[in-house]
Amino acid sequence: MELSLTTFQSRDLQPVHQAPVAPGIQPVVYPNSAYPVPFFTTIPYGFKPNKSIIISGTVLPNAKCFHINLHRGTDIAFHLNPRFDENAVVRNTQIDSSWGPDERSLFGKMPFNRGQDFTVWILCEDHCFKVVVDGKHLCDYWYHLTDLQAIAGLEVAGDVQLTHEQT
Repeated sequence: MELSLTTFQSRDLQPVHQAPVAPGIQPVVYPNSAYPVPFFTTIPYGFKPNKSIIISGTVLPNAKCFHINLHRGTDIAFHLNPRFDENAVVRNTQIDSSWGPDERSLFGKMPFNRGQDFTVWILCEDHCFKVVVDGKHLCDYWYHLTDLQAIAGLEVAGDVQLTHEQT
């Protein structure tokens, strides 16, 4: 599957890169267009079918790993963890502080490279998270937690520079 970056936005929302400004409060501006890592944000109204998240960044040149987590309270509904020393992209779920079995199989080769830019698109479907990296399908991750609207947090951490996120 080949996919170009597409952004949907309703007419009543602010543009993606423009933060709403309250009177008397200045917006936070990050130098070099990079977000602080570790990065945490909320997913408005939870993660539900037909909703997606887009994350762009650059893998650090000496990276060992980084991760993208979708949180449901203290649980991690989806853990995407590129590991460069293992040449693997690990997926998992953590419920009540216990990890399930790692999923490591891929449809193709390791899509992340040290020192390279990337874009990850995570689409919530009826039965799974569909993950696309740089326009190519990476994997489908079948749900281990079913209360999708309770998935309300996004975390990005590790050896990565985050340059864009859209929830």
